[in-house]
Amino acid sequence: MFNFKQWVILVVCSLAILKAEGLFVNITFVRNAVARGAVCLDGSPPAYHLHRGSGTGINSWLIQLEGGGWCNNVTNCLSRMHTRLGSSKKMVENLAFSAILSNKKQYNPDFYNWNRVKVRYCDGSSFTGDVQAVNPATNLHFRGARVWLAVMQELLAKGMRNAENAVLSGCSAGGLASLMHCDSFRALLPMGTKVKCLSDAGFFLNTRDVSGAQYIKSYFKDVVALHGSAKNLPRTCTSRLTPAMCFFPQYVARQIRTPVFILNAAYDSWQIKNILAPRAADPYGKWQSCQLDIKNCQPNQLKVMQDFRLEFLSAVIGLGRSSSRGMFIDSCYTHCQTETQTSWFWQDSPILNRTTIAKAVGDWVYDRKLFQKIDCPYPCNPTCHHRVFTPQDAPPI
Repeated sequence: MFNFKQWVILVVCSLAILKAEGLFVNITFVRNAVARGAVCLDGSPPAYHLHRGSGTGINSWLIQLEGGGWCNNVTNCLSRMHTRLGSSKKMVENLAFSAILSNKKQYNPDFYNWNRVKVRYCDGSSFTGDVQAVNPATNLHFRGARVWLAVMQELLAKGMRNAENAVLSGCSAGGLASLMHCDSFRALLPMGTKVKCLSDAGFFLNTRDVSGAQYIKSYFKDVVALHGSAKNLPRTCTSRLTPAMCFFPQYVARQIRTPVFILNAAYDSWQIKNILAPRAADPYGKWQSCQLDIKNCQPNQLKVMQDFRLEFLSAVIGLGRSSSRGMFIDSCYTHCQTETQTSWFWQDSPILNRTTIAKAVGDWVYDRKLFQKIDCPYPCNPTCHHRVFTPQDAPPI
């Protein structure tokens, strides 16, 4: 139980975080996109939230692509189309902007006065799908790539075509999309625009699960096939490898010409739950307690996770040296760190080399300093905010 002092501290911190998340931004529907077939899974229009920049940031744009997993077969796409991840009809009208989207300098020192956009995710393919045919029995629309283009075209018309700076960012499936669309985003903007891409928790690893099966490879293969994504994946990869392999950043990122920043936890909680030890590989639930709280992990499970970290680092380092690629790989058990104020920029935010995530990303965007750091192994970093889940926190896949 909390004592009175701990309770007061908890209340004060909670109120401070609520204050940091005090900005709510209205939704905008791209209704004219429907005629072009650029629609969510259920056929509803794409959507985004835009908060205008000011002062020195008036011609700078930060585009944050929403995450939320994928759907790899008709059954789970049908389930998804009745949620905000498959229908703009289910999305909230006002969305809280905090962390990297905050409009307050004390919470978001480098991007607070930029034009900041949250692009809603409702296609289930990381904005890569494009199948013309629609089965009338399901009414499922696989049009993620069209959604991407329709939203970008609207933002260009709303002033992004005059951007001096533009950052394409995203978390999870959105972080994957920010890599997949990085060079095409650059191509949409004028030659003089300074463009960079930030992938937060989007570096999904091609590895075997604890049973030895290639679960995530098979899953991504199904996603790419169902959504017709192959033609919209980077050609620098599909010219060499199968489309399913080109859904993995480790085979794509090296060829990206636009500067990229990779922000990821080496023990990414989503990947531990869904790639390393998915339910299919853990039928008796031996990993469940460990997945809920890393402090519950048994020594043999921690050994498996340490091996996962080494494989993850090998994939990241395998991209090769780059004087433009930023990197912040911490040893926290978490997922998505740009969208939570306490992990992005707070009094006790995770740090590497005495640097917060917000400072590392800001320095990289503004060319003040190139940040390329990899954390020591768990449990060495006392600044980590390890996620603790409940059994009801069901994984997306």
